[in-house]
Amino acid sequence: MSPKPERAPALLWVGTCIVLAALAVSGIRPYDRLTWWLEVAPVLVLLPVLWRTKTRFPLTPLLLSLVFLHALVLILGGAYTYARVPLGFEIARWLDLARNPYDRIGHFFQGLVPALAAREILIRGAYVRRGAMLGFLVVCVALGVSATYELVEWASALLLDAGATEFLGTQGDPWDTQSDMFCALLGASTTLLAFSRVHDRQIDQTPSGSALTLDPGGASQR
Repeated sequence: MSPKPERAPALLWVGTCIVLAALAVSGIRPYDRLTWWLEVAPVLVLLPVLWRTKTRFPLTPLLLSLVFLHALVLILGGAYTYARVPLGFEIARWLDLARNPYDRIGHFFQGLVPALAAREILIRGAYVRRGAMLGFLVVCVALGVSATYELVEWASALLLDAGATEFLGTQGDPWDTQSDMFCALLGASTTLLAFSRVHDRQIDQTPSGSALTLDPGGASQR
């Protein structure tokens, strides 16, 4: 008799249900339908990946929680467009800012979550020891993701012309690209400074988290 497949963890079920509900509500009457599709596309790609790898590579609770939180940030931005999210206007009022800063929140998460994912993959796959080199590579991955996203925005501007205005959401800022990448750098740095210890503990407690080790010679083994 073949073994029964493992059940998905409760966090995966709860997070998926919340994200699907948010997708459904945000998709009813978004401000701009094209922008909505562009913003939620990563969520539509990621959810099946999470479920397909739930047994082979279950994520730590910290990473999984932040992935779902990032998905909600993207969905809210897609519903209103980043320059029109009401929460952003409230933040701008509290901090006396000249522009809606919600897109900065999105790019902060764009650094934080990929950095944490890269850290988890590198450690659990025994690709690199925990230490300075790990931190350097994690930041590089996060900035690479951020740069790729900026290239996607540039390509959309070239292909869609005026249709990409809401997706870009520069709000007249000539340094928007650089500011976005700086926010991603802050997010990646937050991952290393604020989450490393709890992330290490969760990785060591994850069934496949400590299965791979790195011998002194540099070869991974089980």
